[in-house]
Amino acid sequence: MSQFLVGLAILIIVFNLYYFFNNKAYKKSYFSTVLFMKLFFVLTGVMIGFALLYYALALQDVVLVQTITDKQPIDHSFWNLLYYSGVTLLSVGYGDMLPVGAARFFSLLEAAIGVLLPTAYFIKAIDHSKKDN
Repeated sequence: MSQFLVGLAILIIVFNLYYFFNNKAYKKSYFSTVLFMKLFFVLTGVMIGFALLYYALALQDVVLVQTITDKQPIDHSFWNLLYYSGVTLLSVGYGDMLPVGAARFFSLLEAAIGVLLPTAYFIKAIDHSKKDN
């Protein structure tokens, strides 16, 4: 039953994304599919790049712990580091992993990129739409 629900959820998500990108109901729109896809792939690349950076740092020392008080290290598998990178970049910040050492600086940098890059793309899309008028 759970496999059916997962499949149904994925089908609904894909359908809605398809509808969103192909709906031509609005003639004047600020949305740019090209900019959206570019932003998606750039953010994905940045996320993977930071995960590799955290992985390289983890080869030398602990970079992620569960809590700051007991400093119990988290398994430094690439998937955990990719998850942490995604949570940091997208400013979700669940708090289940905390950076220590040099990873703290890079986490701040990644979070700043995660906030500023979409903002820059949004401003670019608005500016592009004004030029078309």
